[in-house]
Amino acid sequence: MTEPVILADVVRSDFVEGHHRGSVVVTNPDGTVAWSVGVTAEPMFPRSSNKPMQSLGMLRNGLPLVDELLALSGASHSGEQFHLDGVHAILAKAGLDESALRTPPAYPVDETDWDAWIRAGRTPERVAMNCSGKHAAKILTSTLNGWPIHDPATENDPHAQWGSDDYRSPNHPLQREIRTAIEDSAGEKVSYVAVDGCGAPIFALSLAGLARSFGLFAAAAPDTYEGQVAKAFREFPEYASGSKRDEAELIRGVPGLFCKVGAEGVYAAGLADGRGIAMKIEDGDGVKRARQVVMAATLRRLGVDEPVIEKHIALPVLGGGVQVGSIRPSALLA
Repeated sequence: MTEPVILADVVRSDFVEGHHRGSVVVTNPDGTVAWSVGVTAEPMFPRSSNKPMQSLGMLRNGLPLVDELLALSGASHSGEQFHLDGVHAILAKAGLDESALRTPPAYPVDETDWDAWIRAGRTPERVAMNCSGKHAAKILTSTLNGWPIHDPATENDPHAQWGSDDYRSPNHPLQREIRTAIEDSAGEKVSYVAVDGCGAPIFALSLAGLARSFGLFAAAAPDTYEGQVAKAFREFPEYASGSKRDEAELIRGVPGLFCKVGAEGVYAAGLADGRGIAMKIEDGDGVKRARQVVMAATLRRLGVDEPVIEKHIALPVLGGGVQVGSIRPSALLA
């Protein structure tokens, strides 16, 4: 198949009102493709789904984080207070504070914390941006290696993208190490480099390469760097996402699962036996509900039958404040 396919249906009062199209691939423990639909061999941006591989690159270069702070280094966090405290703790290890962050100022993702933030009269801050854990870890890794973190020539220019000494630059020593870690994990070369939403580089892979990476991490021995990242996510899923997020709920409910979402409808997971899953919903983040349903349906297809799957596999469509339908897997996944 050379085009995205229908993966989820939107049903209202027994009428199919719309569809979500996308692509899904499942890889075997040896990295070969076991099953796929849609476009899975062409370059795409994993977005935040590649953060665990970025953590791998940092661990290889001396990042001294474990447990919840290691999970936070690969997180797209919700901006809850424990996330912000964790970011401050990582920066403190480098002798720095949040002024060192080059994330764009933002509000917390979590609606409750966002509301409280505004009620307190606070404006967007760099530490609240969902990628601040990753950025703090990059700053710490760079500091420990004696690598620069800011380029004085561009530091105070709001229109400048990267200076050569900026830890976000693709040519920075840390970003070169991260690129190598991503390529090693995916078993393929990065095909394109762009600017991610947080201002750091994003490296293009195929969807199959992303799935291979997650299978590798999920099955890795605990004493390996990959295994350390997977362990941190499994034991502290709320630090890798948020206390109310569906990814955390899925990790808690499926033994051995390791997963991470990314922007533009990307979602990747690995099972303890080494199988990997990666998907991209074509209409992106406008309706995050589709990726949750498609991931649950794919896991069910692979024989995962934990109770959490049934909770995620069909989400309500409301009318007048009551459920009148559902977002459900298409016949292709059912």
